[in-house]
Amino acid sequence: MKVKVSELVLVLVLSWVLCVSAEGKSLFTVWTQQQTNKQTVCDQVPSVSGQHQDSRISGCSDSDGEDVYGLDGEEKWYADFVNKRGVEPQPSFIDHTSYEEGAYEGAVAQQQVCKQNLKLTRNAVKDLPLENDPPSSPIIYSRDDVELDQQNTLICHVTGFYPAPVKIQWTKNGQNVTEGTSINVPFPNKDGSFRQTSRLEFTPQLGDVYSCTVDHPALDQPLTRIWDVEVQQPSVGPAVFCGLGLTVGLLGVAAGTFFLIKGNECS
Repeated sequence: MKVKVSELVLVLVLSWVLCVSAEGKSLFTVWTQQQTNKQTVCDQVPSVSGQHQDSRISGCSDSDGEDVYGLDGEEKWYADFVNKRGVEPQPSFIDHTSYEEGAYEGAVAQQQVCKQNLKLTRNAVKDLPLENDPPSSPIIYSRDDVELDQQNTLICHVTGFYPAPVKIQWTKNGQNVTEGTSINVPFPNKDGSFRQTSRLEFTPQLGDVYSCTVDHPALDQPLTRIWDVEVQQPSVGPAVFCGLGLTVGLLGVAAGTFFLIKGNECS
């Protein structure tokens, strides 16, 4: 089966997706080229369960660029063009995958190709309308259960926006915070929109108030989500029920002893 989809967009993005079933019975490739029009050509045979998706996305604009490898929608490696290095943001609980030397240099070379193609495309197609989709309201949560004076990470996640990226700003008690913050590269969703996640390393103190503010050209005003430091107190219910049970038991023993003594006196 072959499916073709066309859509006008502004930014040039080239991505290659290869999907292979775990049983080796399904194979399909997707080549997405987003310049003045996005064309997706998909050849596939009937799929089976156990399928994984390995992807690479390379994109650019006049002032920014992106090159990222992913697995099942999660980042495995991306090029940090600001610090001129490759980053492997893989969690500690999985087997670490390292990319061969030269991956970053290859990403830099791809950026030159991407920007040249973007320039040619703009010269060929004038007055291209820009599509703007606003992000959803951000979601903010802590990585671990909150304990006072124990280092933790706040995570702010936003999705559904186009084009990428968004700007994310953290505050603590009304003051802007930049130290200890990080943000991943935009990652595409299946519907063509993007998602992005920012993190803030922090040490919880009772009464502190944090906020995550997201801005995007499609928004009339930035979106802000507030997060308060709250420590979950242990429930007193079990202790109360235990105390009541012990009291009732002691009263029962006392009453039983009283009636036993009275019974002996009567006899």
